[in-house]
This record gives sequence, C-alpha cells and structure tokens, in this order.
Amino acid sequence: MNFEANEISPNNRTDFLECLRLIERLHRRILDILKFRLEALGYVDINSVQALLLHNIGDREMTAGELRTRGYYLGSNVSYNLKKMVGNGYIKQERSEHDLRSVRIKLSQKGLAIHALIAELFDQHLELINAEQLIQDSELNTLRSQLRQLETFWDQQVSCY
Repeated sequence: MNFEANEISPNNRTDFLECLRLIERLHRRILDILKFRLEALGYVDINSVQALLLHNIGDREMTAGELRTRGYYLGSNVSYNLKKMVGNGYIKQERSEHDLRSVRIKLSQKGLAIHALIAELFDQHLELINAEQLIQDSELNTLRSQLRQLETFWDQQVSCY
C-alpha cells in the first residue's frame, strides 16, 4: 500500500498511540515506585508527586512560577504541593529581596534528604538497567533525543492555541 505524504498509515497511528499510553503508564509507574519506597521508609507526610517535585528542584532556588515552567507542572498542583511541603518542613520559602511579590523556594535539610533518596533510587535503577542490558547507552541517548523532539513539537502545538 502506498501512502501519500499527508496520509497516516494504520500501523503508524497504532504505534504512536501506544507510545502515548506507554509514556503515561511509565510516569504513573515511577510514581508508584516512589510511593512504595517512601512508605517502606516511614515517610507518611509526603506523596510521590511531592517527592518527584523535590527531586526536580534539587539544590536550586527558584520561584513557584519557575518550577511550573521548568517542570511543566500544573499551576494549582504546584501551589497545593508547595504549601503542603512547606508545612511539613521539606521546603523553605522566603520573599525575594528584589521583588517582594515573589517568593523563592529551596529544599530544607528534610527536603534534601528526600532528594538524595530519590537520586539514589534512580541510580540503582540505572545500574540494574545496565547490568541486565535492558537498554544500551546509545539507545537511551536516542530515546532521550526523540522524546525531546516530541516535547518540542508539542510545545509548538500549544503555542498555536
């Protein structure tokens, strides 16, 4: 079967939709893994989404707006989660010296401990992936590059609206 440039093959559509489902499922699965690890270590005042936020903040200091932009989190979710994490002592916040309307956030010692825990977990997973030869380094690099291209494409689509 010969398809025109603007026609979509059924196989291509199927593969694309499966990739979308896999991306979504993989994100949910890593949140499950984080939840189980946190529970096993006795952390009851933080959830997996918040732990992932802490990991993504790392040792940087930023505003909630920057966190939304860099992490592509939904605004209401970031505000809610930041409030909870400040209340539970995982994040410190202070007014910006230059713009009093802006609040800067950074991890407290408690938040840094969660960041380290998640980083260690990810390192363990990468070691297992390498040991079991699930994904070769070059394949991982290609996957990262392709996902970035897809992200760029979708960013462009969002800007069209």
